[in-house]
Amino acid sequence: MTTRAVGDAKIAVLSGGVGGAKLVLGLSHAAAPERLVVVANTGDDFHHLGLHIAPDIDSVVYAVADLADQERGWGRAGETWTFMKALAGLGGEAWFNLGDGDLAMHVERTRRLADGETLTEVTAGLCQALGVKIRILPMTDDQVATIVDTPDGPLAFQNYFVRDRCAPKVTGFRFQGIADATPNHSLMHDLASGEIGSVLIAPSNPFVSVDPILGLPGLRAALRSVAGPKLAVSPIVGGEAIKGPAAKMMGELGVPASAAGVARHYAGFIDAMVIDTVDRAQEAEIRALDMEVLVTQTVMRSLDDRKALADTCLEFIADLGSR
Repeated sequence: MTTRAVGDAKIAVLSGGVGGAKLVLGLSHAAAPERLVVVANTGDDFHHLGLHIAPDIDSVVYAVADLADQERGWGRAGETWTFMKALAGLGGEAWFNLGDGDLAMHVERTRRLADGETLTEVTAGLCQALGVKIRILPMTDDQVATIVDTPDGPLAFQNYFVRDRCAPKVTGFRFQGIADATPNHSLMHDLASGEIGSVLIAPSNPFVSVDPILGLPGLRAALRSVAGPKLAVSPIVGGEAIKGPAAKMMGELGVPASAAGVARHYAGFIDAMVIDTVDRAQEAEIRALDMEVLVTQTVMRSLDDRKALADTCLEFIADLGSR
């Protein structure tokens, strides 16, 4: 296997939905498209109303295509809801909102999958149609479903997350089908050929966005063997998740809801953490885990914030790779 220098090698970016998508958008401005290999979680995927819904893939695609709704934090901007109103009027399942524009994405994905294309091929086609030049890969072309364990029994992830608004207490997670799933072939090819020189975990939920990716058979070891740096951006800032239920989940699982808690979760896999300035006091605790630490602003409220964090992460990767 040959390994390219970190400066021109590809970066494997592991991403969930909204938080990860913000950093991916910044990276799309900061790095050449051919350097980025975004690996999106598909444990959140599910079939609804006969359609294949891929929330995390779509969040990343919409963000990079400049189609994301900045106010809601999910879905397409300028969305209309005629379909949902009509569906509710018929007594249909209206708990999972599908905007009229967003619906087109799911219909086209489902059609192409039914015609025999893989999820990787479908995603590439949708990206091309929307002018997205970076490579966005589903973590696998096989079906993996995140199951949330609660005291009252297991819940499919979207039932927990959307229908039940994250209210049930979490006792654990399972990824149905993961033992028989194969990591994305294109990603594994790049890893085997030494094309990938570093790994960046976007600020995504460690348990339900990143663990499904790392849990695919053989993928964690393949990513760990990358010669260059492996780092993560903490999704927890000041004890709270910027978006989503990560902090609540951590508390219910008995894990400190902190940047250090995230670092401990990734210990043994990553070499470095990027944490927010408000969490500077945790730097020594994270370094004690044999990790380098970069303290910077990680909250991304604007496009400039996204670009700035992306630039900072790329500089940190280059610095770590030169040591």
